[in-house]
Parts: sequence; structure tokens; C-alpha cells
Amino acid sequence: MMDKTMTFSIGDQTEQQIRATLTAVYDALKEKGYNPINQIVGYILSEDPTYITTHNNARNLIRRIDRDTLLQSLVKYYISA
Repeated sequence: MMDKTMTFSIGDQTEQQIRATLTAVYDALKEKGYNPINQIVGYILSEDPTYITTHNNARNLIRRIDRDTLLQSLVKYYISA
């Protein structure tokens, strides 16, 4: 009997969730006519949720991600690209 050990990485799942959330927020901001990059940066710098539209539940989505975790993911992605 072969007993293979399965590996589980919460880090990968978290990265995927952050990517999906940022994409959804970006799309919602773009649909409403905002500059998504400027709005997301404004939110990250100030943590003021009013930078993010409520359209398509974008504001609630981005608030589920800890700001430090979001910044860490963005830096990690930028450095590894």
C-alpha cells in the first residue's frame, strides 16, 4: 500500500483570493468610470473605504482583506515578476 502525503498551502489559496478580489474591485471601479489604480492606491494608503465603490459589492469585498496582507501580496508579486 502506497501512502502518499498530500500537501496543503493556505498561502496559495490566500493569494488566489486576493487576486480574485482585486480583479473584482478593479472591474467594478472601471464599470463606474473611476480610475481603478488611483482608487485602489487611495484605499491602501488611507484605509478609507469610500475610495472603493459599492457597485457589485466591491467595497465589502476589499474590506475582507487585511491591508497589510494586501500590501505584502502586491510587493511579493511585483518582486517575483
